[in-house]
Amino acid sequence: MKLHTTLTQQYQTVTAYDKTGVELNAIRYEHSLVVLPEVLPAAWPVGKFEDLTTEHFVQLEATKPDVVILGTGYKQRFVHPKLTAVLTEKRIGVECMDNQAACRTYNILMAEGRKVALALIMETE
Repeated sequence: MKLHTTLTQQYQTVTAYDKTGVELNAIRYEHSLVVLPEVLPAAWPVGKFEDLTTEHFVQLEATKPDVVILGTGYKQRFVHPKLTAVLTEKRIGVECMDNQAACRTYNILMAEGRKVALALIMETE
């Protein structure tokens, strides 16, 4: 799905997505990544949902967001609270949704000026 441009072009904005990848400011990515509004996207070493560990959430906590939008791949899945404890202890919200919903939600929160992190799992299998 292609998305329309807005006044957020100076930020990392999701401009398109499909089942195999995502475009940020018209640059395509086909691997798992972490996206923050004011920082270039960073690779996230998660090949599939089942690979998630506490360390992946420690990496997200280091970015100091108010909320993490976790794109869990093709379908919505929920992470065990013990994996996200490092975030909840710091009062960082975590929302799990499929990648398409995660991309849309990230754009909305980012456009509102929220300190949001988008963590997308692009399933390689």
